[in-house]
Amino acid sequence: MPGIIYVFFLSLPKTMARMYSRRKGVSGSKRPAKRVNPSWVTYDIKTVEQVICKLNKAGKTTSEIGIVLRDNYGVPDTKALTKKTITAILKDNNMVSSIPEDLKALIIRDIAVMKHVEINKHDQPAKRGQILIESKIKRLAKYYKRTGKLPQDWKYEGAKAKSFVE
Repeated sequence: MPGIIYVFFLSLPKTMARMYSRRKGVSGSKRPAKRVNPSWVTYDIKTVEQVICKLNKAGKTTSEIGIVLRDNYGVPDTKALTKKTITAILKDNNMVSSIPEDLKALIIRDIAVMKHVEINKHDQPAKRGQILIESKIKRLAKYYKRTGKLPQDWKYEGAKAKSFVE
């Protein structure tokens, strides 16, 4: 009589791996399926747009504006209330930055690592991290050039990085 064969299937997460670490990211909050403005939100569209413009003038990024609206004003989803994203509202008021927010954050990270590598010349993991950050910047810039959010002649150079952020 043949032996019994057991077959086990592992359930792996259905997400893509991280870019350089081969780990799979599964944590994070999920938004509701329906994009409906909750009944307990008391702010109207004009007030929320004014708050967004005020926070942008104070130097907040679009993601920071969303967090402030959620935590301090009780607006969980700006798009459900105004039918526009925070970036679209800023674009309507001519307040949007020339460089997208995620690209600007990567450039700021690269500047910080560049300063660290200048002080600590033998820090090899930091040098590798700087190479990885710069490759992410170049890949993201390639996407933004293709979609028209950056001019075709835009080029990232580490020596001129501070001029992009200011």
